Amino acid sequence: MNISERNISGVLPVIRQLDAAAANRIAAGEVVERPASAVKELVENAIDADARRIEVAYADGGKALIRVTDDGHGIAAEQLPLALSRHATSKIDGSDLLNIHTFGFRGEALPSMGAVGRLSITSRAAGADMAAVISVNGGDIGTVKPAALAKGTVVELRDLFQATPARLKFLRTDRAEAQAIADVIKRLAMAEPSVGFVLRDVTGGGEGRVVFRADPQTGDLFAALHGRLARILGQDFVDNALAIDAEREGITLTGYASLPTYSRGAAVAQYLFVNGRPVRDKLLIGALRGAYSDFLSRDRHPVVALFLDVDPTRVDVNVHPAKAEVRFREPGVARGLIVSALRHALAEAGHRASSTVRDAALGAFRPESQPERPIYQMERTGAAYPQRSFTEPMQQGFGEVAAMSARVEEAFGIDTSVTESLQANPLGAARAQLHENYIIAQTSDGVVIVDQHAAHERLVYEKLKRQMAENGVRAQALLIPEIVELSHGDRDRLLEVADDLIPLGLTIEGFGGSAVCIRETPAILGEVNAAALVNDILDELADLNQTQSIRDKIEAILSRVACHGSIRSGRRMRAEEMNALLREMEATPHSGQCNHGRPTYIELKLDDIEKLFGRK
Repeated sequence: MNISERNISGVLPVIRQLDAAAANRIAAGEVVERPASAVKELVENAIDADARRIEVAYADGGKALIRVTDDGHGIAAEQLPLALSRHATSKIDGSDLLNIHTFGFRGEALPSMGAVGRLSITSRAAGADMAAVISVNGGDIGTVKPAALAKGTVVELRDLFQATPARLKFLRTDRAEAQAIADVIKRLAMAEPSVGFVLRDVTGGGEGRVVFRADPQTGDLFAALHGRLARILGQDFVDNALAIDAEREGITLTGYASLPTYSRGAAVAQYLFVNGRPVRDKLLIGALRGAYSDFLSRDRHPVVALFLDVDPTRVDVNVHPAKAEVRFREPGVARGLIVSALRHALAEAGHRASSTVRDAALGAFRPESQPERPIYQMERTGAAYPQRSFTEPMQQGFGEVAAMSARVEEAFGIDTSVTESLQANPLGAARAQLHENYIIAQTSDGVVIVDQHAAHERLVYEKLKRQMAENGVRAQALLIPEIVELSHGDRDRLLEVADDLIPLGLTIEGFGGSAVCIRETPAILGEVNAAALVNDILDELADLNQTQSIRDKIEAILSRVACHGSIRSGRRMRAEEMNALLREMEATPHSGQCNHGRPTYIELKLDDIEKLFGRK
């Protein structure tokens, strides 16, 4: 259809005022996208009513029934009809839309739900003699009637989208919709740790089954939040998360952020809040990625629950119908606070790695099933069979066999008298090297296994960053410059950033045709394969996107460069080299993970090892 075909009758269209029912259905398309949207609006209303306990029940994924019960201050009987009219709210002064302290304020949720389903509100206001109920069906509002209710409000929404059946075709399965409802409840439960939440699936009738329960938390902010997050995200998260408490120019950031080694393959566990409101804001998500860009590869994502508190007049929460996005008056301050606070916390974590790495290692050692073994008499009591000291004779042939890829203390000159004193260090004393890549160290209460290449890669990277921050990376001139042949496109892309690479210790010039000449490389790398280094830098340049800051781009390239200066897998190390590496790891921030977020070491406690062998 072209423009001339749009109005073939020649009659001018007439502008008409939409009736209330149509306007409410249109609003419902924005506010109530799916059952989870309705749950979110109703629970936020309950929180705004100062409820201390909130129970949500649903049937058939919320399509057949959504019921929210709270013990808040309730609604007066004479105000129930007004609550179902559009743009009626008790939460804001209409003259000041930039000073919002509540979850809801638009006054669209209840009339929108009433326009597309069968809605009833039963409420008893504080101090009222009795409760009252009002119903609305497809936009037709009934009369207020007396009802029985001890306290608070019960909102029941049945047959969602019965008035707009086409919308039902766009909903997902009952299981998927129920999962979305649970996610909404968990986000709001994080925002309000002092409020108790219960979520029930009542499909089939009766009391149903409890899908989620979170009891009210007491204590100070961090104690309450710690308990609530342990309930929702699991004990593993709080055990492997860093407490965040920072402030910049009137904006406060609190919460918990995971160690880089405790990460996910998708950004499904990132919970961000602004003034207690759950949001999915691009600015905040970008700041989070920037904070971890130095520690995680692009396909890994941290787990966080972070709360930004800012003066309501400095943030606009009215830029999205569902209030899922916000707009900051000073976005740079908010982003800078997140990046600096998280990086500071990660730096203070030192060489710490997540405990789940150890748990995974122990799980790999354990057999799938552990049948009960008989307990022999000699194990029942040690007193009955006193231990005798004797030397077992060496089995024939074993003494002549050399270890293929494992070297133990005496094999490479470890002084056991020296290692005794080193065992008190966090990463212990080196005892052996396995497969020319894994250092085995003994601590006072366990064993540490170190990936020498990954660990040294992080150490080199941190040294390069320090040098870069001071006076630039120290360069070494090559006695014979190395010529590297590239494609014309790669050559041009590399020469475009040649000036930016000089502070990184790399001097690259054109050499005619599609070749480049490498004249200087970072001194810390020693002898380096210049062609491989250049190709790695080109790969990083191809991966970089336009939204990254200059610092992010430089650090990404430094990360690639560091890999070329690290101890390679397959290199045999002397005892003093291994112990020096362990000591440097202890003194270097972020050494618990390599540049890509993988752990650099695993610590196994002696108690756990003894359990593996049935000694405990």
